[in-house]
Amino acid sequence: MTIHAYDPDLSAALNAELKRQREGLEMIPSENFVSESVLEALGSIATNKYAEGYNGRRYYGGCQFIDQIESLAIERAKQLFGAEHVNVQPLSGAPANIAAYSAILEKGDTVLGMDLSHGGHLTHGHPVTYIAGIYNFIRYKTSPDGTLDYDNLRAMALEHKPKLVLVGYSAYSREIDYARVKEIADEVGAYTMADIAHIAGLIAAGEMNNPVPLFDLVTTTTHKTLRGPRGGMIMCKEALAKAVDKAVFPGLQGGPHENVIAAKAIAFREALEPEFKEYARQIRVNAKTLEGEFRTRGYTLCFGGTDNHLLLMDVVASRGVSGKEAQIALDKAGITVNKNTIPDDARGPMDPSGIRFGTPAVTTRGMKEDDMKQIAAWMDDAITNAKDDARLEAIRLGVKALTDRYPLYQGLSY
Repeated sequence: MTIHAYDPDLSAALNAELKRQREGLEMIPSENFVSESVLEALGSIATNKYAEGYNGRRYYGGCQFIDQIESLAIERAKQLFGAEHVNVQPLSGAPANIAAYSAILEKGDTVLGMDLSHGGHLTHGHPVTYIAGIYNFIRYKTSPDGTLDYDNLRAMALEHKPKLVLVGYSAYSREIDYARVKEIADEVGAYTMADIAHIAGLIAAGEMNNPVPLFDLVTTTTHKTLRGPRGGMIMCKEALAKAVDKAVFPGLQGGPHENVIAAKAIAFREALEPEFKEYARQIRVNAKTLEGEFRTRGYTLCFGGTDNHLLLMDVVASRGVSGKEAQIALDKAGITVNKNTIPDDARGPMDPSGIRFGTPAVTTRGMKEDDMKQIAAWMDDAITNAKDDARLEAIRLGVKALTDRYPLYQGLSY
């Protein structure tokens, strides 16, 4: 029985969300549109099977075909990133990070990670997280010009003698010199870990530096720029393989979500296609186009601009509008972004000074430079006229006309 026939309430909610995605501009940099093949795998019969353990070493019978599914995902990920060992079972990015920590750290060990307001992630040691009470996180920041200060990172490493040096960020928009970080970590005898959740697709396509051959541990989500299902993954040196696998299961998780792993296998195959390289290249071109448009309009861009898929923009300094006010206004205009703190933000995280936005999802729909110029003009109009509902509605109608030219999930309904 279909969802529509069995559960009209859920059907209505799903179709309303489908309409929102079709008719709006999805600019949150951590979001994307998966292929219909990925959607099909997510809803496949693989969801029915328990498969605790690993290939050839399961705690349940009947896993011979599940082993094939997981092997496809693993081998494709190895090929994409040049990884020695891959664990595709983490349920998402945060569990992947926690598993990576527990594979190499003891309680109280020191980790050098990025401050959240400077582009880091909650799991990189923010005090509100549970994990911050287990390990001793020392948080570094960007320099006054907005870039990563490797000399300061080295000085902090020499001072605090961390067991792990952590890079990779959720709002930082510049390239990372992984070789320099590896030199710093080696100098103090620390492990290296990169969280590439946001930029994994750009790395897989050769558009950004790849830490996998250099670093001890690399974690990622499989959605965002990699354009797969919502999930996580850990890549590591062979020497750490047993510790990583044990940390994921039985350390932190039980049965893996094999339907999601099947969808990961599809997404990894897609990322190996030549078309994906062009897609990743266009993500960066589109982001640089947005950067230029907002710079021309006098907006304050954090970190001095972008080398990847996202921009972090100070809307308080630029237009006297808070991040929350900008997000609400843009929502009304059919443009989805997220409010976000900026470095050393004087405002709170629920109503910060900035907004974060990016280009993965609109690039998936086929939009290019001229479209980015129009989107930047609409965003500027909406932020500048954040209280003018009539103006925001006029922008929304323009947005719908644009998205109608780039149809999404044709023929799909619930």
